Amino acid sequence: MINMLNGGKRLLNILSRQSGVKFSTQPLPKSKHKLKGVVGLEIHAQIATKSKLFSGAPVEFAAAVNGNVSLFDAAIPGTLPVLNEGCVRAGVATALALQCTINRVSMFDRKHYFYADLPAGYQITQQRAPLAQNGELSFPVFVPGVSKKPYRKTVRLHQLQLEQDSGKSLHDTVAGRSLVDLNRAGAPLMELVFEPDLTDGEEAAALVNELILILTRLGTCSCRMEEGALRVDANVSVHEEGAPLGTRTEIKNIGSVRGVANAVGFEIERQIEILQRGGRIHNETRSWDATTKSTVSMRDKEVLQDYRFMPEPNLPPLRLTSAHLRQTLPELPEETRQKLTRDYVLPLETAIILVNKDILLRLFHEISQLRPQLPVKLITNFLINQLIMIFNKNKKPIEECEIPAKSLGDLIQMLNDREINHRISLLIVQELLENPTESPYGIVEAKNWKQITDEKAIEELCRDVLEANPKLVEVYRGGKTKVFQAIVKEVAQKCENRANMGVVVEKLKKMLQ
Repeated sequence: MINMLNGGKRLLNILSRQSGVKFSTQPLPKSKHKLKGVVGLEIHAQIATKSKLFSGAPVEFAAAVNGNVSLFDAAIPGTLPVLNEGCVRAGVATALALQCTINRVSMFDRKHYFYADLPAGYQITQQRAPLAQNGELSFPVFVPGVSKKPYRKTVRLHQLQLEQDSGKSLHDTVAGRSLVDLNRAGAPLMELVFEPDLTDGEEAAALVNELILILTRLGTCSCRMEEGALRVDANVSVHEEGAPLGTRTEIKNIGSVRGVANAVGFEIERQIEILQRGGRIHNETRSWDATTKSTVSMRDKEVLQDYRFMPEPNLPPLRLTSAHLRQTLPELPEETRQKLTRDYVLPLETAIILVNKDILLRLFHEISQLRPQLPVKLITNFLINQLIMIFNKNKKPIEECEIPAKSLGDLIQMLNDREINHRISLLIVQELLENPTESPYGIVEAKNWKQITDEKAIEELCRDVLEANPKLVEVYRGGKTKVFQAIVKEVAQKCENRANMGVVVEKLKKMLQ
C-alpha cells in the first residue's frame, strides 16, 4: 500500500518526475512485515588548526582563490609531506572522547582517484591502520514539540582516521568551463565512520548534534557546517525485521543538522514506497536537494570502484607514545546533562535544551550563582521560553544575546517577587535587546510598568470595567460564560497589563456572581 503519511502524495510526484513512471494512488494491500530503516553515518570534520595536514599553508575560510596553496598542495614534483602534530593531538583527543581504542602504530595510505581538484591523483588517508577504532557514543534523542520523551541511543564508531581534503571545482556555466580552487586541498580532516546502528532521520540528526557539541568543547573542529567544516554522508537502507540488510544508497554532503533528519527520513520513505510497489533499490549515490526536499540521483555505485590503496612511501608509521595519549578532556555534554539533572533536579528534557545551546547554559549557571534563591524552574522556563521567543520574534539567533546575566537575573527576580507580570517581562526583554546596558529596574520605573498587586485597587479597577460594559455582564449572567475572557481583556487594556491577572480573574468571578 502506498501510505499517504508524511507527505506521501508529494513523494509520489517526486518519484514520478525522477523515474518517468506514473504511480497510481490506489491503495495496495498492507505488507505483513513492517520495513524499518537502517542508517550509518560517515562524517568528515575539518580539524581546527592554522595550517594544513601535510604542509605549512594556512587554513582559512573564504580566502582569496588559490591564495593558501603550498607547492606540496599543488603536487609539484619533489615536494614531500610533513605531518602536522597538532592534527594528531586533535585526533587523539576526539578519539578518547568517543571511547575509542587508540592504535599505538597507525599507517598512512594513498587512495587513488582522478578529479581535477586532486592534483596528485591520490588522497593521503588511513585505510588499513587508522588512528583509532572501536569507539562508542551514547546520546539522547529528543525533538521539542515532536518527541514526547527523550530516549537514549548508542552507536558504535568503527574507526577514526586522519586524511587530507581535496580542492574545490568551480563551474562557470556561462563560459562553459570549470576552474579549480586549491585552497582547501590538504586541509586536515578527521573521518569518523559509524556503524549502521540508527533507524531514522531524527536519530541521525541527534548523533550529528551530539558530535558537534563534543567537537566544539574539545576545540578540535569549528563544526560550522555552512563553511563545510563538518560534512555528513548517510548510508541508508530498509529491510524487514530479522531479514538481511537491504541495498543501501549513499546521500553525500548534507549541510545541516535538520538537513540530515530530512534527507534520511525522505530516503527511507522513498525506498519503502518503491519496495512496496515491487520495485528494486539501486546501489547509488544521491544528493539532498533542500529546495524540493528530496534526494536526487547523482551516480551509480553498482560497480565497486577500485581506489588502488597502497602505503604512503613518504610517511613513516605514526607511533604514539604515552605522552601523546595523555589528554586532559573538558567536561563532555553527557556529563553536563547528568550534573544538571542531579545537582539542580532539572528534567532531562530541560537539560538537553540547555546543553544544546551554550549561551543558555552559560546564562543559567551565571544567574543561578548570582541569584541562588531563585527557583531553578523559573530560571529555565524564562530562558527557554520567554528569552528565545523574543529573539525569534526579532529574527535574531539566541547566540547573539548580549544581555548580561545580571540584568536577566534582576528581571527574573522581579517576576518571582510579582513586581511585574509575564507580559511586562517580555516588554522588558525587548527593551534590553535593543539596549543591553539598561537596568530592568530602571526600565520598570521609567515606563511605570510595576505590577498592581493591591487587592482594593484591583477590585476598584474591575468594578469600573463592569460598570462600563453592562452588555457583557448581562450576556455572562445569561449563561454565555465564554465572554468572561473578553471582560478580562477589558481590564488588562484599562490597566495597560499592569494588574496581577490572577487576582483580576478571582475578583471578576466573585463580582459577576
